[in-house]
Amino acid sequence: MDRISRQPGDVFAGEARSELSPRAVRALWWGSAGLVLAVPGTAVLVAGAERGWRLFVAVALVLVQVCALRRQVRAPVAVLAVNAATGIAVWTLLPAVSLTGALLAAQVTLCVLSATRPRRASVRALAAMCLPVPLAFGAGGGPTGVAVCLLAVVLAWTVGQWRRAQQARAAAEMRQAVVEERARIAREVHDVVAHTLSVMLIQAGAADDVFAERPDQARQALRAIETGARSALGELRLLLQAFGPEPGEAEQAGGGGAAREQLEPGPSLARLDELADPVRATGMTVSVHREGAFDGLPAVVDLAAYRIVQEALTNTLRHAVGADEVGVCVTVEREYVKISVVDNGRAPQGRSDAAGAGRGLVGMKERARLVGGSLRAGPLPQGGFEVAARLPVERVS
Repeated sequence: MDRISRQPGDVFAGEARSELSPRAVRALWWGSAGLVLAVPGTAVLVAGAERGWRLFVAVALVLVQVCALRRQVRAPVAVLAVNAATGIAVWTLLPAVSLTGALLAAQVTLCVLSATRPRRASVRALAAMCLPVPLAFGAGGGPTGVAVCLLAVVLAWTVGQWRRAQQARAAAEMRQAVVEERARIAREVHDVVAHTLSVMLIQAGAADDVFAERPDQARQALRAIETGARSALGELRLLLQAFGPEPGEAEQAGGGGAAREQLEPGPSLARLDELADPVRATGMTVSVHREGAFDGLPAVVDLAAYRIVQEALTNTLRHAVGADEVGVCVTVEREYVKISVVDNGRAPQGRSDAAGAGRGLVGMKERARLVGGSLRAGPLPQGGFEVAARLPVERVS
């Protein structure tokens, strides 16, 4: 199975580059454009009602600002320069329009630049936006006009910095969630491998005991050892390539893993009913549908599928508002294990795949990705919430 071994930093670097979706960019443009048309646009129409050609030029400049805002996410520096220049031009043509109002489009762009660009670039933009502030004093605004204009500029930059801090905190939390999930998976895979090697050791001893008297039984034990060795090698390869727990964590995880696995069965799709029973105990109706042969699944895929179903059911209990039914469907095909967990609840605000909110969704996606699979989660058009995963399978021969 082709394993993906990208580090968490690579994943979040990609997310940072495409943080705003096209839909969010359009929404930002419509919102900022409406604000500019409503405030400086209306002020221009009122102040230039009897100014002839100046009114038409000022209106054209406001429309230029609105069009420039369309590119403020991709090129905020250039858009800031355009909006600042056109704002000053509008104020020059119609002094009755306050300088603060004329520069509103530039202030919006400054906020976007402060939120999306490095602090050094945003500080330079802030300093540049402060340069025309003294003009408000000369236009008759006095100290009050200067203070209002300066306050508006600083406030726009501060709001952008607040948004940037929020984004950084969310990214750090998601990165920490991935690291913790990888450490947890590493411990589990370590226990699975330890259990497999323990079984191989017992089988080797049994084969040696009956090698002369019952060669057929010895061959059967040797074939089981071969099968277990192939599975263990696959798990070790995944452990080394993708998880890599710290040495201290590895020692702690291995301290009683083998003994624990021998005492009780480990997490497996064969134990789906054990996951459903606690959910049923809360009064929720849980239907479990299995399809295909579950024997021979690689232990790491079996474990990942089990944990995905477990976390999806937990999310249903915690976050699905008004849910009273949940369906679990696990289908094992020749090349894939397909998982679907669907509830009939109402997703609270912010629970969406786009947001990727919650450590549960982060952990499920990380588990699917580390075995070469994929996972999507989000509300359904007809209502309810679905977690769907597809995990590739290489059966043990």
